[in-house]
Amino acid sequence: MAYYVIVQGNNFPVTQYGGVGLNKYIINGGKKLSGRVRVHGAKNAVLPIMAAAVLSGDKCRIYDCPNLSDVNNTINIIRTLGCSATLAGDVLEIDSSAMSGWEIPEELMREMRSSIIFLGALVAKMGRARLCAPGGCELGNRPIDLHLKALRELGIEIREENGYIEAIADRIHPADIHLSFPSVGATENIILSSVCIKGETTISNAAKEPEITDMCDFLNKMGADISGAGTEFIRINGVAHLSGTDYKVMPDRIVASTLMCAAMTTKSEIELLNVRSQHLGAIVSVLRESGARIEFFKDKMYIRAPEKTGSVDMIKTQVYPGFPTDAQSPVMAALCYGNGTSVIVENIFDSRYKIIPELRKMGADILQDGRVAIIKGQKLSGAHIRAMDLRGGAALTVAALGAEGESLLDGIHYIERGYVELETMLQSIGADIKKI
Repeated sequence: MAYYVIVQGNNFPVTQYGGVGLNKYIINGGKKLSGRVRVHGAKNAVLPIMAAAVLSGDKCRIYDCPNLSDVNNTINIIRTLGCSATLAGDVLEIDSSAMSGWEIPEELMREMRSSIIFLGALVAKMGRARLCAPGGCELGNRPIDLHLKALRELGIEIREENGYIEAIADRIHPADIHLSFPSVGATENIILSSVCIKGETTISNAAKEPEITDMCDFLNKMGADISGAGTEFIRINGVAHLSGTDYKVMPDRIVASTLMCAAMTTKSEIELLNVRSQHLGAIVSVLRESGARIEFFKDKMYIRAPEKTGSVDMIKTQVYPGFPTDAQSPVMAALCYGNGTSVIVENIFDSRYKIIPELRKMGADILQDGRVAIIKGQKLSGAHIRAMDLRGGAALTVAALGAEGESLLDGIHYIERGYVELETMLQSIGADIKKI
């Protein structure tokens, strides 16, 4: 049986996208944006900070915590462990004084990949952990072998059977660990595992993402002794105990990038509040190359899009401080409106291009050959499209804002994993978008 949503005279069949009852965006494109919008706290920073908070055995207050589905899932994990966790507005309070659990139920682990960070936290706090392989957006092969290899180097016994991982820390000790790839998750798990081990642990070829630095700043405020965060060499001197603290999460650089791309597709000028220029260098460079005027003023920025977006010779996604894979999809959407041909090479996730068939429904001219995408800029038109992952969903929203006519976007539960009421943010600067 086919179901239809009737909006402003258009009939959109929704059966293939999961039927009636799922939230969607209705977007009327071609509207200029203007005004100011604030960027909320970073999802990829607050999740490892939440895992770190359970190490305190005390109360922690985390400010500018975004109210996201991933955050709420992590709150459920924390409560399962015997801790209390309450989010009121954008203030999250975690009290781990009564923590007793060391197992995470499969249904919670399957919700998001970042839940693997609790492996290191539980081992450090409880001496053992049991959990299954994590879930999240399907972006291709994302093995946790580096995590497990590093924990074994710390003397942690790892058992893998029937899809579950069990870690036992009876003989845990400091170590000098070299990562064959600068994995964000592995770097975070090593830090969380070793922060209370007597002696010095080092990580070479560590990931340098700002979100790791934010977690380390939080841990240091709790009493940890970590140096070198943000560089390829991190040193952790173990401390006897940690204590509770208050902390404000860094701004979300990917949300900022998405809003910048929205300005590009709509040929608009907007101001973003609560941003850090040092986190946005790679994206700013690309958008300036395509003709954007961008200026920074302390914790805010101004972007003015050109009337004709230029093409970009080559974008290659890389680990930080290179071009972030999470910003690749929104930038691709912006380049679909470019004057000329742009090339993107996706080096991080092999399934990041699932957005391309959806953009083609809108009229985009994109040729994909493996990890390479060639985009020939032209006008796009509204269509019935579907989000299949977090950043792809945000990118489709960006594309629809600049398209001629009306778009219906399904699968926005993915977007809600990383953006707090994206539709409200966009409405506040003049977008014609609503959630149904």
